[in-house]
This record gives sequence, structure tokens and C-alpha cells, in this order.
Amino acid sequence: MLHRFTFLVCLLVIIDTVCAREFVVGGSKGWTVPSDHHLYNQWAEKSRFQISDSLLFVYQPNKDSVLQVTRDGYDSCNTEAAIATFTDGHTSFKLDRSGPYYFISGNKDNCQKNQKLVIIVMADRTTTTSSPPPSPSVESSPSPSYTGTFEITPAPSQETPGNTASPSASSVLPSAFIVTMLLSLFS
Repeated sequence: MLHRFTFLVCLLVIIDTVCAREFVVGGSKGWTVPSDHHLYNQWAEKSRFQISDSLLFVYQPNKDSVLQVTRDGYDSCNTEAAIATFTDGHTSFKLDRSGPYYFISGNKDNCQKNQKLVIIVMADRTTTTSSPPPSPSVESSPSPSYTGTFEITPAPSQETPGNTASPSASSVLPSAFIVTMLLSLFS
């Protein structure tokens, strides 16, 4: 039984590694002041980022840098209050949680010229949460509802400009499905 468990753990680590993609921010131009002031965010809106994916920022280390900042830092181009600062010219940033990430150029003038990026990492598909149904004897107030749309569809297999994610990543089966199949084989 221990061997089966060890095998499954190893398989999950391999699946996580295989499914992770690396996105090159800015494509062949790299992390530079964009000619179109919405370039980075338009690109990010077309991509589906998952936990364990990574962003690759390529830039001239002696002329620029990448700062991870809060939303306020992003909005105001505040280069003084960075969460993390990267100056190596070839920064790979692993996305380790779901939710928004904010990045700006370490050069405040470049940031004000829209060299900044917001990405949203989708929730982990293998994690599910459920809550018990409300008790019939307790009045509950209506919970807020989200009126936008949330689309869960496979990402297109063709690359978009600036998106150099591994094309094989979109064809890999979800890890929860694979684990379920393996568990059924061992039971």
C-alpha cells in the first residue's frame, strides 16, 4: 500500500510539472514600454493562467526591472513599496496562488507609459469547497451574486502574440481525472 501511495505522490508531482506553462511577457519584444498602452493587459485577458504556471520577463537589467506590487502600487506606479523586486533581466515568476497579481516597471516613467501588467490566476480546478445547506430554521440574507460571466473553456491551441506557452500543456488531461483513474486501478 505504501508503494502505491508513493507512486501516486510522484505521479502528481510529475503531472503538476507537465501541466505548468511559462508565458513570455511581451513575446519577442520582451518587457518594454508598449507602443499600444493596453498591450500587456489585453494579452493577459486572452490567456488562462493556472497555479504553477510562470511568467518570464525579459528586459535589459541595467535599464529596467520588474516589481510585484499591490493594486494601489499598480494604479499609482509606486515603485517605492514593492512586494518583490527583480533586476536580473530574465525573471521567471511562478504563480503559486489564485487571484490577481500586479507588476510594474521599476522605472516609474516606464510604468506611467503603461509598462505594467495585471494577471488573474484561475482557481485550482482540483480543489473543491462545499458548504452545508442552510438550516431551515435560520433566516439567511441573500448572498451577493456575481453578475459577470466566468468562462471555463479549453484555451485555444494556437499561440497568440506574446504567448509562448507550451502547446502540449493544453492537451494534457486534468490531474484530478488522472488521479481518479489511477485510484480505480489500484482499488
